[in-house]
Amino acid sequence: MPTLAEQFGAPNIVGRPPLEPGQPAADFALPALNREGTVSLSDYLGTSGLFLAIERGLYCPFCRRHIAQLGSTARGLKTLGVDVLAIVATPPERAKAYLKYRPAPVALAADPRSEIHRAYGLPKFSGAPEILATMASVPVNPFGTLPEPRPLKEAAEALSKDDPYEFTDADQEAWNAEQVQTTGQFLIDRHGIVRWRNVEGEREGLSGLARFPSDEEVLHAARSL
Repeated sequence: MPTLAEQFGAPNIVGRPPLEPGQPAADFALPALNREGTVSLSDYLGTSGLFLAIERGLYCPFCRRHIAQLGSTARGLKTLGVDVLAIVATPPERAKAYLKYRPAPVALAADPRSEIHRAYGLPKFSGAPEILATMASVPVNPFGTLPEPRPLKEAAEALSKDDPYEFTDADQEAWNAEQVQTTGQFLIDRHGIVRWRNVEGEREGLSGLARFPSDEEVLHAARSL
C-alpha cells in the first residue's frame, strides 16, 4: 500500500524526514496550557520517559477526540514510568478558552506555528486542490464510533456534533497555514532518545488518515524503554 508520500509525490512534501528510533529527540520549550509557565523536553529527562503526541490545531475534531482518549493511554503508561504530553498547533489564548469548557486529561502545550511538527519531521503536503479533494473523499472511521467509514470531511463533521468547536479567525489562520499537516507520536526515553514513532499515513497510506495508535500498541512499545 503506497504511503502518503508515495501517493502525493515528493515535490508536494514540505520538511525533513521524520526522526528515527535511535536519534535524539528535538528539544522544545512551549507555553503550557493546563498550568502556568512553559513545558520542555528537559522537564522529563532523567526522571521519566515521554509519550509525545503532536496534533494539528484544536480545530481538528480527530485531534480533539484523540486528546480525550489520551487519558486512558496516560494511565497505562504511568505504570511504566512514562508521562504524556500533547502539543497542539493552536494559539495559547484560543486553546485555553476551549480547555476552560473541555479540560484535557493530559498535559498540553501550544505550538501555534507548528515548529515541533517540523522539528520531528512530520510531513506536510501542499494544499493543491487535487490533494485536498483526494483526502476529503477518503473513507475513515478512526475511533470506530461511526456506523461505517465515511469520507474524511463527513467523518469530521460527525465527530464535531458531539464536540462542537466554533472557528475563530485564529483557527482559520492555523487551518490555512497547516494544510495539509500530518500528526505523529513519539516515545522518548529518559535520556532523550526516540525509541518508537508513529506517523500518520506512513504505513497505511490514505487509509491511515486520522488514525492514531491504540493503547495496546503504545503500551507494547513502552515496555521496551
